[in-house]
Amino acid sequence: MNVYLLRRLLQSILVLFGVSVVVFLILHLTGDPALLLLPPDATAEEIARFRESMGFNDPVAVQYLRFLKGALRGNFGESLRHGEPAMDLVVERLPATFELAGAGLALALCLAIPAGIVSAVRRNTPIDYFSTVVALLGQAMPTFWLGIMLILVFSVRLGWLPSSGRGDLEHLVLPAITLGLFTTARITRLTRSGMLEVLGQDYIRTARAKGVGEPPVVWKHALRNASIPIVTIVGIELGTLLGGSVITETIFAWPGVGRLSVQAIFNRDYPVVQAAVFLLASTFVMVNFFVDVVYTYLDPRIRFH
Repeated sequence: MNVYLLRRLLQSILVLFGVSVVVFLILHLTGDPALLLLPPDATAEEIARFRESMGFNDPVAVQYLRFLKGALRGNFGESLRHGEPAMDLVVERLPATFELAGAGLALALCLAIPAGIVSAVRRNTPIDYFSTVVALLGQAMPTFWLGIMLILVFSVRLGWLPSSGRGDLEHLVLPAITLGLFTTARITRLTRSGMLEVLGQDYIRTARAKGVGEPPVVWKHALRNASIPIVTIVGIELGTLLGGSVITETIFAWPGVGRLSVQAIFNRDYPVVQAAVFLLASTFVMVNFFVDVVYTYLDPRIRFH
């Protein structure tokens, strides 16, 4: 492993440590954990016994070390509502969240990269203007509004697609569009700006002067050199889609981690909230480390000595 990847790995470990601190403080920053976890009608004696059994009377540092030890084993305690291990509940919902986020990202990549390339190659043409306007609209529309509008049009009025639940491909279409449209707009704009910068470089003009065809110039020379910022935003957007699917999952009753987290917050089921936040944040960190690994293949010059 080169110095660059080793440094990124150490940074990822530090970020995970910070995540563990934040997740631990979720309960303590919102008040007395015993009062939050017990029913409102609990007596003073019940609260005292609960605090002693849960170790809330110990110093905060001792509580954190105990929490960290359990977190490393995937043990966040039992769900207060379901009576099952909190991590098991989150892991059970994780495939649904991955499916939705993956579909949204795939849709965004299939639309955004070709649109950004064409917009850059045909700069200041009607195609470029149309692509720019669509990208701006995609970033301006709130996710919750778009989801409701899609349900109203394609489920209620036309009856083409189901409005909720997880099942076959038809159930995935509307949530994926809702989740992926904002990402599509961002990747389109970044691809366009990256391609415009690369297409103005001297080696591109040299390749064209040597008679290299336009498709090889665009796809082989320009796109690869413009791919590093694109890969960066794709990694960030994947993490954002995983963590930002709460609204979409709630609107479409998608049984993922985001919807589970919302239900856990309303039910004051904090062990589930802690497990969900820790798992999604860890996934985001791992995705970004993978992006750093991809950098070394896209540009071998990326090294730190």
